[in-house]
Amino acid sequence: MDLFIQLTLTGLTNGAILALAALGFVLIYKSSDVINFAQGEFLLVGAYVIFGMVAQFGLHWTLGMFLTVIVAVALGVMVERLVLRPMIGEPIISVIMVTIGLSSLLKAIVFTIWGNLPKAFPSFIPSEPVKILGATIGEDRLWAIVIAIAMLGLFNFFFRRSKEGIAMRAVADDQQAALSMGISVKKIFAWAWSIAAATAAIGGALLANIVGVSGDVAHFGLRVFPVVILGGLDSVPGAIIGGIIIGLLEQYTGGYIGQGLNQVLPFVVLIFILMVRPYGLFGQEIIERV
Repeated sequence: MDLFIQLTLTGLTNGAILALAALGFVLIYKSSDVINFAQGEFLLVGAYVIFGMVAQFGLHWTLGMFLTVIVAVALGVMVERLVLRPMIGEPIISVIMVTIGLSSLLKAIVFTIWGNLPKAFPSFIPSEPVKILGATIGEDRLWAIVIAIAMLGLFNFFFRRSKEGIAMRAVADDQQAALSMGISVKKIFAWAWSIAAATAAIGGALLANIVGVSGDVAHFGLRVFPVVILGGLDSVPGAIIGGIIIGLLEQYTGGYIGQGLNQVLPFVVLIFILMVRPYGLFGQEIIERV
């Protein structure tokens, strides 16, 4: 029972961080129909930028986190303006290849600045062991769950109540109708990319606080794809639930069956979902008549 509780809490931590990254992925897809293969690298950028702010420049973690989000937002806007906007009207495979190239470029920039050796992160969240129902888990994982849930709640409020959030939902539903209502679709695209980069950067900072700073952060981000396929490419609730399911499945598999298989399981789930329910658990099924 102790092992089950520990695996559950660890899985919820990983799932909450995955959900943050998947949220940005879904926003980009909903608003612009672009599949962003660089989402894992946005996590990597967030982890290394917060490391630079706190460990190298000696800033307080609150200021460092604020500046990291600012850098992420600027990066998202720059990518949308300089990389994706010129690709409007091009074949979808061309846009996909651009995002794949962007992932390699971001990784190369990060490793050129900071090197590719793992680095110890000066934890800004307390990491003392905490006992819960007999299981021992780091306090930082509990805080990561709380922070991730708070951020997801904040973004949900933004999408439902703010003017910009409602405009993003309108563009996601029908771009032509949104244009006829005077909504700037290009501006919404920039909002989507900036929020995607910001959520991923926050997730990367939380992950760095737990496991340290290394290229493994980007590898962690690869699990975003099984998450969004499971939940549905165009479903925000699906991104959250998919993140939790994948996080728990990984930990249960690693704890009860053995390490190694847990790294493969998310992609087994991805293949299975594509075979039996290609629109995901909560994705909108689109029927095209020819």
